[in-house]
Amino acid sequence: MNLRIPLKPMQGYNKIFDVGEHKMRLTKFGLIKLAKGTAYEGDTAETEVALVLIGGNFAAKGEGFAFEVKDGRKSPFTGKPHCLYMPRHTKYVITALSDVELACNGSPATRDTAKPTLIKPEDTRHIALGKDNWTRTSEIILDEKFDSEHFYIGEGMIPSGNWSGYPSHRHDVNNPPNELDMEETYFYLFDKVGAGAGEPNEGFGFQSVYTPAGVAAKKFGERLNEAYRVENYDTVAIAEGYHPLAGAPGYNMYYLWTMAGDQGRGLISLMDPAHAWVKNGK
Repeated sequence: MNLRIPLKPMQGYNKIFDVGEHKMRLTKFGLIKLAKGTAYEGDTAETEVALVLIGGNFAAKGEGFAFEVKDGRKSPFTGKPHCLYMPRHTKYVITALSDVELACNGSPATRDTAKPTLIKPEDTRHIALGKDNWTRTSEIILDEKFDSEHFYIGEGMIPSGNWSGYPSHRHDVNNPPNELDMEETYFYLFDKVGAGAGEPNEGFGFQSVYTPAGVAAKKFGERLNEAYRVENYDTVAIAEGYHPLAGAPGYNMYYLWTMAGDQGRGLISLMDPAHAWVKNGK
């Protein structure tokens, strides 16, 4: 199996994976890349859609709404995100006010949700996690308080040489308040420490997706024991399993994380009992 999907972005919509691929039941993912002055016309159809600004400025319009982002970040390493949420049955046009990239999250929708909404940087929530060499920060973009049917979206920033998602955690089973079943998508970018943010670089990290020895993943019917070297514009689709990650020294590592669940949403996960002592101290 291969859960890593590389991408060399082209102009327009770049499909990364669709619902049903890589055992992902509630998520489709892609990247919209536009040169200044060009436009993309889309239709959410039977999905809810969240467009997370990777970098640049854009205008968005459709029936009953019009938004402009003129102060967008150059890259995830220079500022907080904007996010455009749109419910099902929404036709829209994105116009690039500068060169722009938007991560496109989609999830099958069975009900009407929030109206088209522009989530601004000041609407996001900043949290710091971990300790020692597994510290990282996160911006919560869209949480359980927002009227989405499936999404819980944020982005993480891992300092040079650090780990994230550690101690190893999963969210595979609906067992609140201890765990929620939410598949997850990771999309990665890297920044060379000391260079201009967003400049081309050879940064990389490692992503693990696993189940314990002798334990088969329910959706795959076999044990997961995957490890990927991830680079700029790579994506890993995580339908289930523990999934820690780490960045190489010399590079800051960004990852957009999109969780999707249909029986609750939240940052509720279960640590791998074999490694929980790292956090608990015993």
